[in-house]
Amino acid sequence: MTMTLAQLLAPMPVEQFFAEYHDRQPLHLKGDPAKFAAVFSWRQINRLLDMTHAWSSHSLQLVLDGKPIPAEQYCTRATGRDSNTQLMQPVTERVREWVQKGASIVMNDVDSLTPGLASVSHAIESAGLGKAQANVYISWQSHKAFPAHYDTHDVWAVQVEGEKYWNIWEGRAEWPISHPLWRSQDQAHHEQHKGKLRAKILMKPGDLLYLPRGWYHDALAEAPASVHVAYGAHAPNGMDVMNILLERVLYEAVFRQPLPRQDGSAAAKFALTQRAGQLGARVAELAKDPKVMAVLEQYVADFRFHRGGNDLLAWRGMAAPAAGGEDAGDGGAFRVIPGGARPVRRGAEWVLKAAAGTMPLNPAEAEAAQWLLARPDITEAELKRAHPAVEAAALLGRLREAGLLAAT
Repeated sequence: MTMTLAQLLAPMPVEQFFAEYHDRQPLHLKGDPAKFAAVFSWRQINRLLDMTHAWSSHSLQLVLDGKPIPAEQYCTRATGRDSNTQLMQPVTERVREWVQKGASIVMNDVDSLTPGLASVSHAIESAGLGKAQANVYISWQSHKAFPAHYDTHDVWAVQVEGEKYWNIWEGRAEWPISHPLWRSQDQAHHEQHKGKLRAKILMKPGDLLYLPRGWYHDALAEAPASVHVAYGAHAPNGMDVMNILLERVLYEAVFRQPLPRQDGSAAAKFALTQRAGQLGARVAELAKDPKVMAVLEQYVADFRFHRGGNDLLAWRGMAAPAAGGEDAGDGGAFRVIPGGARPVRRGAEWVLKAAAGTMPLNPAEAEAAQWLLARPDITEAELKRAHPAVEAAALLGRLREAGLLAAT
């Protein structure tokens, strides 16, 4: 499934968001409970957690009342399946014990694990807002996972299950980045700088909360259980310009020359000052160079994570290509049962020959059936995307009744 920034922000126009809120102030948008229903669910949470070998103490963390649970208390040392590397792997029984005590679960870096999770990242990244990485926060009533803090990226929080109160404070750190200069700040610093309470927001399923980078906040579950997905949008910044220029000055001899030796004399200090000025002036010139600007423009335009796009059988010419876009789970998925069934034309009519008999089709359905039967599997959303003129659900139902599809 795919999502656009317009759909994510609806009913607020995208133009209003950029004019009034982006990198300026927090935004809370109330939504219908169905708005983010396809993003994530309890069933998907359990399914992902059951992939026990895929999790480590880094990707799956537990937090109780503001204090992280040490990995040794819910993990066991294990050997990775693909190497002899030792890692700390969560143990289901221990995780259950901590959850029963009220510990929150944090699932890190999950934005490519399901089509629904990827859809919100796609919306953020397609709008040029940076790389969107997702963490899932599962918390329980009256247990706070984290005290007041800020993030070093913009936050897009979507509430998918339950309810949660967010405290939005007036304080904002000035464009912090993920560097020890900011990461080393302790809780006393945050409490001193968070400022007065700006707003207390109750997030319900379908709600969206946007927080600019550096904005102080904390949250507490209100319902018996709460699940929200926090997307961190990491936008390119001035440090990236410096990194690109660093690559460029490798080709400038003046930057590779040794700096003037310092012996304490005024002449030596003057020579160093002159050299620094010369280097700074050259950097300023390079920053305007069309070739450097072309690299920078492309870097900013491509600043996103790349997910999906795999279609192995199509690459080998063994199946029709998928319809394009993100995979979709809405409407169910079906596996095509091989058997050589295909639409044929009888005069002005089309029919589909199958072992169970023949099925009449209109021309649009015949085209759609020929396409999907050449695939190893299909989802309703893919069919809608590839053949919008067809009633996808009805056609899939008829093909399933004919024994040509099996639900997966």
